[in-house]
Amino acid sequence: MTDTPIPVLDLSLLDQGPSAVARFHEELRRATHEVGFFTLVGHGIPDELQERLLAASRAFFALPDEDKLEIENLKSPFFRGYARVGGELTQGRVDWREQIDIGPGRPARELGPDDPAYLRLEGPNQWPTALPELRPIIEEWQERLSDIGRRLLVAWADALGAGPEQLLDLFAEEPSIHVKVARYPGKPATAESRQGVGSHKDGGALTLLWIEPGAGGLQVEYQGEWHDVPPQQGALIVNIGELLEWATDGYLRATVHRVLAPAEGSERISVPFFFNPRLDATVPRLDIAPEYRAAARGVEQDPGNVIHGVYGENLLKSRLRAHPDVAAIHHPDLLEQRAPVAG
Repeated sequence: MTDTPIPVLDLSLLDQGPSAVARFHEELRRATHEVGFFTLVGHGIPDELQERLLAASRAFFALPDEDKLEIENLKSPFFRGYARVGGELTQGRVDWREQIDIGPGRPARELGPDDPAYLRLEGPNQWPTALPELRPIIEEWQERLSDIGRRLLVAWADALGAGPEQLLDLFAEEPSIHVKVARYPGKPATAESRQGVGSHKDGGALTLLWIEPGAGGLQVEYQGEWHDVPPQQGALIVNIGELLEWATDGYLRATVHRVLAPAEGSERISVPFFFNPRLDATVPRLDIAPEYRAAARGVEQDPGNVIHGVYGENLLKSRLRAHPDVAAIHHPDLLEQRAPVAG
């Protein structure tokens, strides 16, 4: 493990005049071209909201199992609700965390046989009866982080010489926001695997991650080595997903990362927020400045994990792989269609 390459950016520079804005744009461009991750301070989220988020998260995971299982994700065709420890997979291996998945909370669509399968993901959330205060806190969090996400998208477009509308239009109506409230229980030092979440890239556009104060475990792969991302009080950790890599033809690069489980006798609370366009949005290749277009590396495609330009296709692929138990109950036809052909 070497010193961290993860830079720290200050969002408040966008409110400090032209020279500060230009500085932020340059730092943002370099961070996401070279590393794909950065720590964000100056975002304006009140400390008291962060404290309420942490308290409500801990209160939920402290509930009796019967109260948590009231909203188990196995009951939801939209992959929403509570998943027990081991209830999600990354690269086919079990992740060591329990979690709640919360989306934008819209009514389910009435679909015909010719509608794309990813529209099945649109639907309501599940909320625990035993903890009614969780919903307003999460919805306030969604609103604040959506605002930060839009500011960052405009800043990226400006930094790359592209019109902001090329990105913002994708998020103008019914963006696919997703909050995951996760608890990582400790693992003994003798455990065969330290996997909290296995190595992966995020499949959407933008991730804004909040971690409880002092909690480590997040690692980023950079130049062939794993690097710890140091926790910073009140900060967000930001990374781009495969859609921004797609949109810039690889000038911005989604980066592989993972989470190591905490030591036995401890735990780790984290709340990633995924800010993505509407399900049917086709992400264009941005008209970025010539010098950046010339430096684009192309999209890094894994034959087993192809990046699609339509966001809903990426999300559906991810949900089916991460939660095959939910898919088997509610979408067995999709599992059959996507099963690998033997031979």
